[in-house]
Amino acid sequence: MTTGATGGERLVGGRYLLGPELGRGGMGVVWLATDQVLRREVALKEITFPVHLTDAERAVLRERTLREARTAARLEHPHVVTIHDVVEEDGRPWLVMEHVRSRSLQRVLEEEGPLLPAQVARLGLDVLSAIEVAHAAGVVHRDVKPANVLMDDAGHAQLTDFGIATTTDDSALTTHGAVLGSPSYMAPERANGEQFTEAVDLWSLGATLYTAVEGRTPFDRGAPMATLLAVVSEEPAPMEAAGPLGPLLLGLLTKDPHDRTTAAEARRQLTAIAAQPDAPSEPGGARRPAGDAREAGRGGDVERFDLADLLALASSSRAAVSTVVRGARDQAKEAADRRRADAEAAPTRTRRERRAAVKARRLRFKRRWVVVPMVLLVLGLLLVVTALALLVTGVIELS
Repeated sequence: MTTGATGGERLVGGRYLLGPELGRGGMGVVWLATDQVLRREVALKEITFPVHLTDAERAVLRERTLREARTAARLEHPHVVTIHDVVEEDGRPWLVMEHVRSRSLQRVLEEEGPLLPAQVARLGLDVLSAIEVAHAAGVVHRDVKPANVLMDDAGHAQLTDFGIATTTDDSALTTHGAVLGSPSYMAPERANGEQFTEAVDLWSLGATLYTAVEGRTPFDRGAPMATLLAVVSEEPAPMEAAGPLGPLLLGLLTKDPHDRTTAAEARRQLTAIAAQPDAPSEPGGARRPAGDAREAGRGGDVERFDLADLLALASSSRAAVSTVVRGARDQAKEAADRRRADAEAAPTRTRRERRAAVKARRLRFKRRWVVVPMVLLVLGLLLVVTALALLVTGVIELS
């Protein structure tokens, strides 16, 4: 595959001529292509799996890609990107999708800055419509986030990328002992490794709309696991620009899925806010300035989390979680400082030295968020065994 900005003269599936790159993310690259048979433009998604996945997990994700085509093909709605075809090239699947002349919400935020509350409400109604039609078909998206929301020039939105979706009538495809998701947009019940419902998409919608209006994610802590710990145990960062959206966002970001704002209630509130004029949130301009593009983009890549680690997180007490969060936060700050230092020293360091430094930092972080919960778990087991021993001793003495 060409690594430049265009696909050159590459013909995929004997039919689709690659053009320029439209965008890329943790799970693939999207190209503009021409269907040589129907003579129309399409978007071609080339699947590129994360490097840390095993061969077995890659095989599962290949099947997931094929399922995405089947899943999305069932959803016919103006706010869902249409799947036309799926082909295999070089042993990998490529999705042939409707070409929507648009930018991702992620890119809009990076280039132009946060949106106004009324704009976000109208965008939210479009995404909510896509979520509702998916749920009606028995499909849970599981990865609603700004990178998967496409916006046209008129501000209308479409939801795309059902790559890690699950259906109620399809056998579950899982990477054994692992959970896939985007940390900043993953609902607490998924972060805890628990069974989940359609409410996970409403949480992700809340996190997406929060990012759209605030220009930053609600729980970002720099590192994936630290972000998940914040999702599980902390409240979203205080809102500064949400205005009338504030109560709705807090309702969608409620930890307990049973208490979370429903789709019907979200629609009612979004409709009322969308009807309001686009009054600028700050004097003298229609939008606030774009901040650091990295702020809006953090936590949006699909990550792999070991299920055992998530279950340990769920079983830890709130105090233990807070301890780990503080440690993870300190580690994230330390990592940021080290990255800045590395950037300054980069010209004088060899590639081997940089790789060794990255490996060492990852090992230190893993020790910090794994060791504390495991020690607590061992201590808990020892207490249970001790209590049982005392109970047995008492029974013997009584008899």
